[in-house]
Amino acid sequence: MADSGSKIGEDDEVPGRVKEYLCQPYLSKDKETVADKFCSTCNEFQCNDCSNVHNVLAILKSHKLVSVNEADVASISVKMKALDLCDQHQHSFEFFCEDEKKLCCSKCAIVNHRKCHSVVEIEKIAGKITSPSSILGEKLKEAKEAAESVARHIRSSKDQLAEDIKEIHVQVRRMRDEVMRMFDDIEDFVAKKAETLQRETLQNLTMKQTQNEKHLADVTSCLETIESIFKNGTPAQKYIAEQKMESNVNALCRISKEECQNVKVNISFQFDETFKLPPLPITEYVPGQFQFKSDLEEDVNSAKMAMKLTPVSSIDLKKTGDDIDEPFYTGIDFLPDGRLVAVDNKNMKCFVYNEKLEKVGSFQLSYNPVSVVVVSEEEVAITCGYGYKIEFLHVSKCNEITPQRTCKVNTKYFSICLKDDRQFVVGTIDEPIPVRIVSLTGEELDFSVNFPNKIYPIDTSDCTYIKSSDKVVITDRYEHTVCIYDIKTDTRVVVKDDKIQEPRGAAVGPSDTILLCCRKTNTIVQISQRGQVLSSYKIDMENPFKVCVSRDKSFLVVTNSYIGNRKMQKFKIST
Repeated sequence: MADSGSKIGEDDEVPGRVKEYLCQPYLSKDKETVADKFCSTCNEFQCNDCSNVHNVLAILKSHKLVSVNEADVASISVKMKALDLCDQHQHSFEFFCEDEKKLCCSKCAIVNHRKCHSVVEIEKIAGKITSPSSILGEKLKEAKEAAESVARHIRSSKDQLAEDIKEIHVQVRRMRDEVMRMFDDIEDFVAKKAETLQRETLQNLTMKQTQNEKHLADVTSCLETIESIFKNGTPAQKYIAEQKMESNVNALCRISKEECQNVKVNISFQFDETFKLPPLPITEYVPGQFQFKSDLEEDVNSAKMAMKLTPVSSIDLKKTGDDIDEPFYTGIDFLPDGRLVAVDNKNMKCFVYNEKLEKVGSFQLSYNPVSVVVVSEEEVAITCGYGYKIEFLHVSKCNEITPQRTCKVNTKYFSICLKDDRQFVVGTIDEPIPVRIVSLTGEELDFSVNFPNKIYPIDTSDCTYIKSSDKVVITDRYEHTVCIYDIKTDTRVVVKDDKIQEPRGAAVGPSDTILLCCRKTNTIVQISQRGQVLSSYKIDMENPFKVCVSRDKSFLVVTNSYIGNRKMQKFKIST
């Protein structure tokens, strides 16, 4: 597209002076070269080097090239898409009424603005504008992001809708033994209602999706027009576009905000507290009700919690000294004072690192450690995988590590995190219940949650616990999903997203959001407790494995499992 603003000396025209034009292909590369030719087909000025391409490529040989002096400058213009035309008279805008803040063509200026005190030529004031594209462009980008967010939530809602309907069937069947014969009638009735609700809700979501796709297309088209004008247009054209499109941009932004309502769907079915056999046909009495609610508005607000990561330090984990194999840090956690504890599964060691990721303490273990959690200022607990035990170590302020005690357990555990001052939340290995509670004395308990009956082999799932909301987070590596279980309500949110691929380690991040190590994409992904993806950060390591966050949520450390190039990296967290 030709940029008539690329002229040299067009504002100080002197008789006899020859106007020069810059080569536009070079301008796109931030280089200034005087143009020699003008291609009316490409609608741009070119130097000899660029114009010679027309003689090389067959597809360009039909283009019409003329010298710069022969170019019809008047016909060279930015595609304004009629933004520079008066709606009433279809004449080009030439004036701006500063009294009424309106663009005017010559007829408007005479007919409608004769009594106005300040009607000025656009050409004279357009050059005074500084970065007119920034405000409109940012507004449109925000509107586009909002529209894309709605699109993602619609897709997620459709998946969640099916999951919720399946969960209703499971819940209904679970009550069968308690209500005996009548429960068969209830199941049939609820199933029909659920199918009707699913069909109606799906129709509404599809309609919403169609509306959103149209809006997204409008926003994208408007954004492309704005970017094109403010990239290639003259100051006057930029000024016109700003004045002409401001109301349209505001309208698009408003629509985007309105669209961010009532999109995400969660459906559940709860029985009445008092369940009695009624003297009515089951079709007239159902001991429960469907609930429809939208969580998108809360997710939009939680988007403000999206974090940013800044690299602080990085170390390579190389085989040294008495190491049997390349180090593999399967467990890491921050001590309250900012030091880091790490366990090496391959070489059966425990290490202490200072804030600069310098090794300041080590201890040889007699077992293969799997995961580690800091219990107090000077105590850590380590799971042993197939060892049927949890080991406790003392880590002094002087970085000395000594064995403290052993708790025997009856279950094989992989991941471990603190639930409170007296209990752990632990992820199981090869067990039908994926997560359990273990006290600091070794007593094993189950959550009052109906977890799906799925067995996770070692290194296929990780768990963490959110204390503030009493929620358990479980990753499923090969299903590419994350399940967030609400212990209080016995409900769950199943999170699937293109950014979540092979999730492994999980940790609680700033504002109690959830951080995931995604092996397949080499990223740290941040999601809200509602399941919205808030941020995704590409890290400089292959196959991230474990992640931990400091007590004050200001630092993050991640390790990986890539054979031959294992690392440990530290990041500063900001929001």
